[in-house]
Amino acid sequence: MQTKIEKIDASSALAIKIIESQQEEDLDFLSFREKLSYANISHIEKRKEWATARLAIKDALEVLHIPYPGFFKDEHGKSQSMTGNGYVSLSHTEGFAGAIFHRELPVGIDMDFIREKILRIGFRFLDPSELDFLEKDPLHYTLAWSAKESIFKCQGRRGVSFRENILLEPFEPGATVIKAKIRGTEFADHYYKVQARILQDVVLTYTIW
Repeated sequence: MQTKIEKIDASSALAIKIIESQQEEDLDFLSFREKLSYANISHIEKRKEWATARLAIKDALEVLHIPYPGFFKDEHGKSQSMTGNGYVSLSHTEGFAGAIFHRELPVGIDMDFIREKILRIGFRFLDPSELDFLEKDPLHYTLAWSAKESIFKCQGRRGVSFRENILLEPFEPGATVIKAKIRGTEFADHYYKVQARILQDVVLTYTIW
């Protein structure tokens, strides 16, 4: 899979790309501000991740026939369009980078490699009720983490606790939709539906407000 591009509906699309080195001419579409950011990344792998994520969002925008506007991070670390139009979320993990865009609603996307060690840190991000229904399975735990990460990115504010503020409803390891809600914040009782997929050894989740 070199590139996976999916038009979710008339207003949103996502793209997943394999992380690889990019030629300078492949990045000519970037804004001046983004080119400066890219030039300041010294770590080779981080440069590849950053560039591949931008290429992914460009692919998603092309499906929607939207010109690439350029993006920057706000004070909460969330990517924003330089034109102020639409909502974007970016993610990357071992070997893959992904992006999602929506014309009108906040979005969140996350990709995580499935690893055994996540079982040892579940207590840090899971509510006791979630620990009760989750199997001791790296896939199940990674789905839970990734779903919360997508919600966190969609919510777009620092200070939201995965364990205290994001509560998942019970779901199976093979679930393609994970339901959850935000609690104890200004968005208390806001409910989310998180879409979930497995790509090789990677969990992909995304949600739209």
